[in-house]
Amino acid sequence: MKRTNPVWISEIDPAPVKEGPLAGLTFAIKDNIDYAGVPTTCACPPSAYTPDQHATVVERLLNAGAVAVGKTNMDQFATGLVGTRTPYGACSSVFNSEYISGGSSSGSAVAVASGQVDFSLGTDTAGSGRVPAGFNGIYGLKPTFDRIPTRGVVPACKTLDCVSIFARTVHVARRVFETFAVPRSASLSRRFGYVDFVGDPANAPLYRAAVDRARLHGWHAVKIDYEPFREVASLLYSGPWVAERHAAVGRWLDHMHPVVKRIIGGATKYSAADAFNARYRLDDLRRRTRAVWEDLGFLLLPTAGWIYKIAEVEANPIELNTNLGYYTNFVNLLDLCALAIPAGLRADGLPFGVTLIAPAGRDFDLLDAAEKLETVEVAVVGAHLAGQPLNRQLTDRGAKLVKTAKTARDYRLFALANTTPPKPGLVREPGFDGPGIEVEVWSMPAAEFGSFVALISAPLGIGTLVLDDGTTAKGFICEPAGLAGAKEITAHGGWRAYLAAKD
Repeated sequence: MKRTNPVWISEIDPAPVKEGPLAGLTFAIKDNIDYAGVPTTCACPPSAYTPDQHATVVERLLNAGAVAVGKTNMDQFATGLVGTRTPYGACSSVFNSEYISGGSSSGSAVAVASGQVDFSLGTDTAGSGRVPAGFNGIYGLKPTFDRIPTRGVVPACKTLDCVSIFARTVHVARRVFETFAVPRSASLSRRFGYVDFVGDPANAPLYRAAVDRARLHGWHAVKIDYEPFREVASLLYSGPWVAERHAAVGRWLDHMHPVVKRIIGGATKYSAADAFNARYRLDDLRRRTRAVWEDLGFLLLPTAGWIYKIAEVEANPIELNTNLGYYTNFVNLLDLCALAIPAGLRADGLPFGVTLIAPAGRDFDLLDAAEKLETVEVAVVGAHLAGQPLNRQLTDRGAKLVKTAKTARDYRLFALANTTPPKPGLVREPGFDGPGIEVEVWSMPAAEFGSFVALISAPLGIGTLVLDDGTTAKGFICEPAGLAGAKEITAHGGWRAYLAAKD
């Protein structure tokens, strides 16, 4: 049965549009952020109240010309990274309705990813502005603390909460953020940190590919010791910071979702001495991690190592949620900024994302870096290979060779008839067990991809190719009608080998 995504909690009657830099853009508001005259529920109806004024962030966006559409579903009281802890129904990833959307800003992310709004507001304490971006193939900016005002936002952990921005492109995320911060240019270090991947093995090749793409753009990769960051991450829910959530919303404990009640109710076991000792431990870990920033411009980490089915999370809600915070929970505790970006699809069609992380105040540096990394990987199989007649269509658009690879084994290759210059046609046949076809994977600026596709003529087109390591890339496919008069050359394993054999 296909699950319907319960994105919205309430609608907003459109206000008169104002002139401004965001005129024409629509946005959604996570339902722990106030919009005057519309109830704020935090996904807990008994706690709902109707504010008489907008949150500061909403007021600024409206004054900049943006149009609010509605209030979105969320993990109750912003407690969770899954999107299932809500009485309004669990949101799911736009890529597969059986899988979680991520939370707590679940509805806000899905509203953007499904094209219902241009951008949206979430909040981020432990990763809620990043994990849903990763699970829905969009961008999620968690800015420097207090860069976007939090007046009119129901707190989760008031000392850590940030308002976050979801968008489908870096450009839109930047436009929205510029409503709150003055752009500045800086010299971003050409060195970035990466880690040994921990998570679902299906995601590991996509993380390696993201690190390789950063290297391709001229950045130098430095492997870091992740252990102190991991220890910081564990403090957020396995330490007394959960008591700050109890201080904010503990009066609603008897009305909470069972999992949220279990988490926030557990805060009573911590004492004031525990809070001070945790703070001392955090200060020590902060000193240990500070040295990283003396050598690096940013970290490039997985946004989440795993993505789970809704049924899996409902059966094991605490442990799986904890796994999702492995790469996110430390960011606010260390006063860092972060930007989640898409990083491709797995062979099963599920998305993977990475996050760029930098010290406070480096938000625009991360946006700049993401724009450089906003590329499309294109797998070419014939006349566009390096040294072949049409390769300039790639290089003239700034594309760079990433790697040589093979397709999965269920592809056939044909030498097409009556093509100038000579071209092959690649066709996928499920169940076929061939050698795999050699391809080159090129990284092209996303802004150039459309003009490249416009040059492709029938019977060829662009689809999604599955490579032998389980990753995917955009690549050349052939219409079945184009195989009339074609010669199968699959046994050669690739176009270059076929040309060499002809000679």
